[in-house]
Amino acid sequence: MSREEEILSIVSQKKKIEVNELSELLEVSKVTIRKDLDKLESRGLLHRQHGYALLNNTDDINFRLAQNYDLKRRIALEASKIVNDGDVIMIESGSTCTLLAEELAFNRNDITIITNSCFIASYIRKAESAKVILIGGEYQKDSQVNVGPLVKKVISEFFVDKLFVGIDGFDKKRGFTGSDITRCDTTRTLATAANHTIVLTDSSKFTQNGVVSEFGFDEVNKVFTDAGISAENQAFLINHHIKVITV
Repeated sequence: MSREEEILSIVSQKKKIEVNELSELLEVSKVTIRKDLDKLESRGLLHRQHGYALLNNTDDINFRLAQNYDLKRRIALEASKIVNDGDVIMIESGSTCTLLAEELAFNRNDITIITNSCFIASYIRKAESAKVILIGGEYQKDSQVNVGPLVKKVISEFFVDKLFVGIDGFDKKRGFTGSDITRCDTTRTLATAANHTIVLTDSSKFTQNGVVSEFGFDEVNKVFTDAGISAENQAFLINHHIKVITV
């Protein structure tokens, strides 16, 4: 775990912590800690306030990005291995998907990312070698994604090999689930423009049950998650011909 990831972990646990305390905990100078905090704040992962580091508002998508950051980062890095230089891919939204987009945008050459996530488009805007195509639609303020019928009109112009998506829950009867009906409908629309639909999620989502059905088990090809997924759920997915990759 890098020092920046350690800082995120500590701030996530304590919610608010003094720069001096962080310096002591990590055994580095306050100047070094301030530089780390500047980098993290510039990426929207936390806030600085009068000598303190603190979490974002819980309604902010950046808050979700900072939660279990190290774990989500490792899942994203593993998923990035199936994407090559020059590929054109589609990424829907979610915190782990954002970290995947970041890895690809800054560490692949001539990558093209098609997304309906304004947050992802902004998050990787400084990547010089990445081309970003932002799909328009009705803007959802909390999730910072574009949804609705306009997405359906535009998506027919595209076709890619891989679509990466996040989920909010899992149900053995209903499949992979979400929390917003319009967003789930939009994600399903994106899937019509891809050969393979790939789920990126931390294992906690397999203990949650979203409100809206998003994908049936026959509509997902791979799941990238962490080793916290239960053996029972992993076997269930494998029995439904879904490849499970854990970190």
